[in-house]
Amino acid sequence: MSAVLDGVDATPVTVEIDVGSGLPAFTIVGLPDATVQEARDRVRGAITHSGEEYPMARITANLAPSDLRKQGAGLDLVLALCILVAKDRAPHEGLRDRLFVGELGLAGDVRPVRGALQAAEAAGRAGLREVVCPVPNAAEAALAGLPAIPVRTLREAIEVVKGHSPPPTTADPEALLSAPPSAWMDLAQIREQERAKRVLEIAASGGHNVLFSGPPGSGKTLLARALPGILPRLTLAEALEVTRIHSAAGLLPPGEPLVRMRPFRSPHHGVSVAGMVGGGSQWARPGEITLAHPSITICT
Repeated sequence: MSAVLDGVDATPVTVEIDVGSGLPAFTIVGLPDATVQEARDRVRGAITHSGEEYPMARITANLAPSDLRKQGAGLDLVLALCILVAKDRAPHEGLRDRLFVGELGLAGDVRPVRGALQAAEAAGRAGLREVVCPVPNAAEAALAGLPAIPVRTLREAIEVVKGHSPPPTTADPEALLSAPPSAWMDLAQIREQERAKRVLEIAASGGHNVLFSGPPGSGKTLLARALPGILPRLTLAEALEVTRIHSAAGLLPPGEPLVRMRPFRSPHHGVSVAGMVGGGSQWARPGEITLAHPSITICT
């Protein structure tokens, strides 16, 4: 089992591998995008450089449900493990009741992916017991309430399938949320501008809109960047919702599995419609309005 992003949510994906006779080939079916198709080369290099023998056979990988388009490199890890299990290099029982997500490097390293929290939530909905994911994604995935097994390399993931798991990563969302967030700018550090600061206080407490108008250099941008520091703290439900959106967009800061501060967005005046409201030619990506949820998009 694995999962792929569908907007800002994740859908479980079942990976099936058949290793048969014939000329060596690796075919992936099930509406994979170009990134998933390129997993063939990443998987081959990762298996070889992890000290395992890549099978010189006809390999067919099926990604179910077949009517859902698959995107991203998060299926690399499960594809490699399924191939090794099919060649009896690891027990099949080690794949049961677990969800695997991670991108592979050619040297066998497991790299972080977008949407680890959503993947773990999908695992919980599917009744799975654990999530195996890259080390940088472990704390984020653990926010879903399932134990997250962190792995750095494909070799470590093979050992997990064989039953030699490291201690799982767990997370306490309440404790993470109570940690003091880092504000963009402290409103108390701004000199003068008493009327403007009073306006920001009223807007922050009542959830009102603000329009700053004035010549360049009068302090509009500085005041706007100070607003997130006085906005009401996120509730746990809001923090998890913001984290899902930013994780899907690949905007989670390193080492911060949970977004603790209300978003601040400053879109360029020439932003496109798709960039503002979201969308894309192939895959829907969050736009500035979605990334600002549940706060305010501030144009400066």
